[in-house]
Amino acid sequence: MGLALPDSMRCVEISQPGGPEVLRPTRRPAPVPGPGEILVEVAAAGVNRPDTLQRQGRYDPPPGASDLPGLELSGTVIAIGEGVEGWASGDRVCALVAGGGYAEYCVVPAVQALPVPGPLSMVEAAAVPETFFTVWTNVFERGALKPGETLLIHGGSSGIGTTAIQLAKAFGATVFTTAGSDDKCRACEELGADRAINYKTEDFVAVIRAATGGRGVDVVLDMVGGDYIARDVEIMAPDGRHVSIAFLQGAKVSLNMAPVMTKRLTLTGSTLRARPVAEKGRIAAALREKVWPLLEAGRIKPQIHATFPLEQADEAHRLMESSAHIGKIVLTVGPEATQDAA
Repeated sequence: MGLALPDSMRCVEISQPGGPEVLRPTRRPAPVPGPGEILVEVAAAGVNRPDTLQRQGRYDPPPGASDLPGLELSGTVIAIGEGVEGWASGDRVCALVAGGGYAEYCVVPAVQALPVPGPLSMVEAAAVPETFFTVWTNVFERGALKPGETLLIHGGSSGIGTTAIQLAKAFGATVFTTAGSDDKCRACEELGADRAINYKTEDFVAVIRAATGGRGVDVVLDMVGGDYIARDVEIMAPDGRHVSIAFLQGAKVSLNMAPVMTKRLTLTGSTLRARPVAEKGRIAAALREKVWPLLEAGRIKPQIHATFPLEQADEAHRLMESSAHIGKIVLTVGPEATQDAA
């Protein structure tokens, strides 16, 4: 296990379900790594939409996970659990976790950790795991996006959206995306989107139908749900794949299945947090092989909109729920990340 472990830690807990004000800075006993786990001294933690749902009491952590919010982090390994290979104390890592990121220390399943790509700061590295795991497994595995195909991303200016744009372009796809302002659309196109559509002033169905000569798109990454799903089906190409990852407008939809049948469409979706550790480890291995070289080369990078000290997690949640951000919001925890953010 190495040196003596810390007894306690700073963290932010959810005092009760509610608004951002229920996030409470406090101290708790520091966790201890079990078999197959590493203990990470957290430098920074990403803020994600599921964190806000958990705070509201609408997204409980899976059994055995920490009740503290926080699904991704960067930091330094300080202790190694039994049976762990490939990591040593002092290694700089970023990692996907099922909870516990809003804290000074966090236990991480070793297979869900990845080395911090050389060009990235700790703040940038903390913004990688949740979005990159999500985009890889949904766009490239479930959605099976191939070079030369066309992808539609709803919410292009979000953390997921900015990641999906960059990865899809890096792997040779044509990218359409929707966003809620002209500034957000410009930001999406600067990241590589071929056409960003302001959904408040344009009909994305009409725009895509015209731009593709009526063929439509091969893959849709949808986090809106509601009536968007039926509209997506209208502009999907034959043998297209629709992947749902969230339902900001509701999970219940009314859908004409005739075009699904005639165009041989696939409607699928997934969640990430409750998947088994081994499955998340498999995704991590795929990222290390396929995506980490792009991060190392500086061809893609997470887009950081704002940082907040750990104790201001409530302000970070207010910004997240305002939807005014472009890219990622990150909490700085350790001094290295605090310096990065300065």
